[in-house]
Amino acid sequence: MIWALAYLPALTGLAIWGIGGSRAQIGTLGAIAAATTLALAIAAGGETGHIAWSGLIVLQAALPPLAQAVAITVPAVLLAITVFAAAHEETGGLPRLIGIMLVFTGGMELVVIAADLVTLLIGWEIVGACSWALIGHRWRSQAPGLSANFAFVLTRAGDLGLFLAVMATFAATGSVGYDALGSLDGGALVLAAFGVLLAAVSKAGQVPFAPWLFRAMDGPTSVSALLHSATMVAAGAYILARLQPQLASAPGFTVAAMTVGLGTAILGGVVALRQTHAKKLLAGSTSAQMGLMIATTGAGYPGIAVLHLIVHAATKAALFCAAGIGHRVTGSFDLREMGLARTFPVAAALTAIAALSLAAVPPLSGGWSKEAMLKAIEHAGVFWAACAILAGGLSAAYATYFAVAAFGPGAAHDAQTRRGEIAGLALLSGATLALSALWNPAVHDAVAAWFGAALPGTSRLGLIASLTAVALGILAGVQVARSGQEAPAREWLGLPALYEHGAIRPFHALAQAAAQLDDGVIDLIPRGTAALAETVSRTLSRADDDTIDGLEPGRMQAPWHGAIGGLVAATSAIAVLGAGLGERLSDLIPGGSGRLSGMAGADLRQLQTGLAHHYYTILMAGFGLAVALLVLGG
Repeated sequence: MIWALAYLPALTGLAIWGIGGSRAQIGTLGAIAAATTLALAIAAGGETGHIAWSGLIVLQAALPPLAQAVAITVPAVLLAITVFAAAHEETGGLPRLIGIMLVFTGGMELVVIAADLVTLLIGWEIVGACSWALIGHRWRSQAPGLSANFAFVLTRAGDLGLFLAVMATFAATGSVGYDALGSLDGGALVLAAFGVLLAAVSKAGQVPFAPWLFRAMDGPTSVSALLHSATMVAAGAYILARLQPQLASAPGFTVAAMTVGLGTAILGGVVALRQTHAKKLLAGSTSAQMGLMIATTGAGYPGIAVLHLIVHAATKAALFCAAGIGHRVTGSFDLREMGLARTFPVAAALTAIAALSLAAVPPLSGGWSKEAMLKAIEHAGVFWAACAILAGGLSAAYATYFAVAAFGPGAAHDAQTRRGEIAGLALLSGATLALSALWNPAVHDAVAAWFGAALPGTSRLGLIASLTAVALGILAGVQVARSGQEAPAREWLGLPALYEHGAIRPFHALAQAAAQLDDGVIDLIPRGTAALAETVSRTLSRADDDTIDGLEPGRMQAPWHGAIGGLVAATSAIAVLGAGLGERLSDLIPGGSGRLSGMAGADLRQLQTGLAHHYYTILMAGFGLAVALLVLGG
């Protein structure tokens, strides 16, 4: 059953892509597949599975409580997004879109259930390939294809770390299981730990890989909602939490994870707050929230990080759906053109729930999980706690900015509500409300016991500072929404430009120089060798025709030129001389026989006189001759 979590949505997605159908049919089939996967995730808790790839490599799957919680979250979020996509996205290509989203989910489920590095790597690559196809879904336009390539290449650069971890673990232990990863020490442990960290931060959109999330915004809104909430981006934060017990002892791992995570949380918050593009604001916030999860894992509380991952999945998916509704109405993702409170009051209320949760306002679920992360990070030191509090204040600012700008007061638009859009948004915002039960001590204690996670304590000063930062962030967000700020001149604080001028263009220049060197210098050797061989071949050919064969057309007047030519000429002469004699000798026998037969026939015709007494005479002469022969013979 455990393997069905991966292959059931994948196979169903391929079938939907191939069969097609109307919006209602595709949405229904996709929702059924998501719901079935959700039921399997609930029923498969504690199961394990093995597939023998070879004598050395065995693919392993397991579903401990931490993994099962994420395995349930992925199809649950997909279910709501499928309902939304069936109503929101363009009809053309909808079967392909829903189908690949299901395959995407299957790849993510394989990442979640993996219990060895090779199984993890397979799921990791499926997720990467599906993200490329989904970001470039509108392939007839140039921008989505280029953005898909950019995102794929940048995340693949980080994926090299996972390959490094696989090779280091296998070389040191002869196995690739997570238990083997936990038995590493020394250099092998460092290589594996930082290899996994590199792969995780690239998928999770951390600095310096963060710009790919902005380029991914060229994909459909439904893709952004799934990718940023419960699949590819979440995979990076999840795998660090899943492997934290095995990797935590690696020298420098904790500090590196917290530095990257909190650095991205702060920078991502600043980037999000400066945006006027709704989806890019949410993309920046995704980087920031994943950074807080990674820092929490580095601080030694992976269970808290996973709880925030679950809460964030529902919240962020809802906000992306809200951005998609705004785009459908206004034809733009520009926040300055939205203000849809009067047009869609229900959507505005649902968006407010998700936005306040992202802002960490009590008693919503995001408030509990964010405060739990701050408590965890506080245990690592005052400096780390201050960074986390700053990141939390920025979260409140950009969440408020989005809600006020997108679904605050504004002019009424002539647009109709689509039931599927509102239904999807309602499911996600409803999940955000339901998860707010985590504020209840009985609930969060039970969940922590299920995970086997420790709940950190906090100081009163830390709580006051955190809540103060949230309040100031909300005020700042309202002010930014009302300011009508201009779009930033540079994306992601200039990181894409740095890549362009510091890596892409120099690489292209180096490639062109290498091509010219190859054409002008290195290729001289094979080209010179080929020219020399051609010259020698022509010379030998002429020598063969002139000297040996002597049969070149220009030489036919002297047939004795060349050895072969002389032999041919002598043979021809002998044939000419012998031709007449041979004909006479060969004609002698049939010709002479013919003449003799003719002469005998002429003589015998003379005996045919037609007189009877001549015939009697011949008969008697013959009879006498026969008697004489008998007598003489006796």
